[in-house]
Amino acid sequence: MRWIAFLLFLLPGVALANDWDALSEHGVIAIMRHALAPGTGDPPGMQIDDCATQRNLDDRGRAQARAIGDAFRARGIAFDVVFSSQWCRCRDTAALLDLAPVQEAQALNSFFGDYTTRQQQTRDTRALIDRTAGRLMLVTHQVNITALTGRATRSGEVLVIRPTSEGVELLGRIMIDP
Repeated sequence: MRWIAFLLFLLPGVALANDWDALSEHGVIAIMRHALAPGTGDPPGMQIDDCATQRNLDDRGRAQARAIGDAFRARGIAFDVVFSSQWCRCRDTAALLDLAPVQEAQALNSFFGDYTTRQQQTRDTRALIDRTAGRLMLVTHQVNITALTGRATRSGEVLVIRPTSEGVELLGRIMIDP
């Protein structure tokens, strides 16, 4: 009897650990934290239009982004558009995924250094999701993902979500390690 209780306890984690099937459901969104970019935040003086002033993907992060794109293609998962934060690490991740045309979206920019924009950017992200037809992926930052979903992610992790009237429902998590 203890084993049954233990297994039932584990099932929700197992179901969400690597849930590719959730991507086949109608109306789902893939939201991804940029691939591995060692460090936290950005250096002082960061400028959005100058990658040299930002924390960027390293070799492992670039390889991780390519591997994630390969894994999606191997499963026949396609997107109509990939929206990306304007930060270089997100744009580079989105481009290296090579899953769909990439469009920058200011709503997905990090507010790590200025939480006063959190609520407005989260509303703007939800509006972006609501007004976009087709299958979409969002490439953004930890703080943005947590604000929208209430969940934390590792670098390169993809959450599969469905918009609801109360926010979003988490359907799955996909992680391809670097």
